[in-house]
Amino acid sequence: MAAGWSDEEVLRRWIAIYPPRGLDMQSPEEVKAWVDQQCRNPGRVGTIRERLSDLGWFMKAIKEPLSRLANKEDNCRGTFWEARYKSIAILDEAALLATCAYIDLNPLAAGIAKLPEDSLHTSIRQRIRHVRKMNALARLQAAFQAGSSAAAQLEGNIEQLHWLCPLQDRRGQGSTREGLLVGFSLSGYLQLVDWTARLCRSGRARLSRKVAAIIERIGASAATWNNAMNHLLHKTRWLGNYCTTRPERLKAVALRLGRHRVENAFGCV
Repeated sequence: MAAGWSDEEVLRRWIAIYPPRGLDMQSPEEVKAWVDQQCRNPGRVGTIRERLSDLGWFMKAIKEPLSRLANKEDNCRGTFWEARYKSIAILDEAALLATCAYIDLNPLAAGIAKLPEDSLHTSIRQRIRHVRKMNALARLQAAFQAGSSAAAQLEGNIEQLHWLCPLQDRRGQGSTREGLLVGFSLSGYLQLVDWTARLCRSGRARLSRKVAAIIERIGASAATWNNAMNHLLHKTRWLGNYCTTRPERLKAVALRLGRHRVENAFGCV
């Protein structure tokens, strides 16, 4: 869009965001004189045009005033986002599902919900409500009774019309929407979360063949899954910028970065 603007339009939009010091923005004459002067500098205009179409610059423009405001409220200095948020790389399928399950089970761990589907603002509640709205409970129940591979076929496109990202990636069957994992069903995820919730509540839960097959399907074991979820749900502080259930993935990352080791946010699994 910025590429189609005139030089004058580019400059006027820029000073609406970043008013120059000493320029009276309420005076049309002063603003026009400033714009005319800057139009004689095509290099400067080109730089501003690029910035107005740069998503990274847009994010910078948003977060800087927020950072200053929040730091003033907290009476501190430093980078706002670095101190309050952490970006963690997810290295494998099991780690991706563990992260999803952690978000859905957080209300249980915090004691504000007794069942995963009772949590008000979680994807698992939204997914179950969508199935009911679609009158597809019978299909979901049939998928529960089937094995993990058959469940994906029985569910079909049950989640394709939902606003959330489908758990099952069915692009190979003609779907236009990308899902989380190929061949991984909603019923499989619900069983996995249910088993994990029982572990959280009592510290132990019977591992059925179906759940064991689901965990094996994502390349993990019951022990590594249990350790990862315990670490996520019960640790007050995470260390590390990567999460994985496979130590060899961490070694590969460390090798690529030229380090001896990198920390796993899941702890030792």
